[in-house]
Amino acid sequence: MKVLGAGFGRTGTASLQTALEQLGFGPCYHMWGVISEPHRIRHWLDTEDGGDPDWDEVFAGYASAVDWPAASYWRELADHYPDAKVVLTVRDPARWYDSISSTIFDHIQGERRPSPRQRIVRWLVARRSPDLARLNDLVETTIVDRAFGGRIEDRDHVLDVFHRHVAEVKAAIPDGRLLVFDVAEGWEPLCAFLGVPVPDGPFPRSNDRAEFHRHLSGRLRRVILHGS
Repeated sequence: MKVLGAGFGRTGTASLQTALEQLGFGPCYHMWGVISEPHRIRHWLDTEDGGDPDWDEVFAGYASAVDWPAASYWRELADHYPDAKVVLTVRDPARWYDSISSTIFDHIQGERRPSPRQRIVRWLVARRSPDLARLNDLVETTIVDRAFGGRIEDRDHVLDVFHRHVAEVKAAIPDGRLLVFDVAEGWEPLCAFLGVPVPDGPFPRSNDRAEFHRHLSGRLRRVILHGS
């Protein structure tokens, strides 16, 4: 593992994933990859149940990791991979809150109060991919509970957690190993930190709010039609 992302979801982690892969630090582990390969959900649920994770097995074949669920274990991963550099993605807290509220939190709230159509989709997904059917368990345990103490409805609490997380990562990871990075800054600070040339072309921008919902619904539709 060469690069670890400690930033919360919706801080540009999908853009960072694409950027790291373009720079030669891929494949990069991301929540979308877990959803695409749902057997990986078991790794995290076993860990949350008190299992002793084999991180090398969890990340076998990957050179970097960003986003949740990995970001929920940034301390453990930074200790296990002492030579890996750490990138803490950040953004304006109010804009981050608006983004996570309309994507991840919106999905969670919908799953907690499913419509009749959602219940049918949930049943079909469970029939076709039992592992993917446990995605909500993964989200609840590694994001809602582990990151936010179960209080995602409390805006002030969520923002306080965000600020404390940034401060804790800065305090724990020494200078030289840590880059605090806003993806709006583009290639230059990331490439300088990783010691690689700046590539031609713009810095990737991906996974806006519309893309988030389109990607998730598309994945569920493919599972229903074609299986896991």
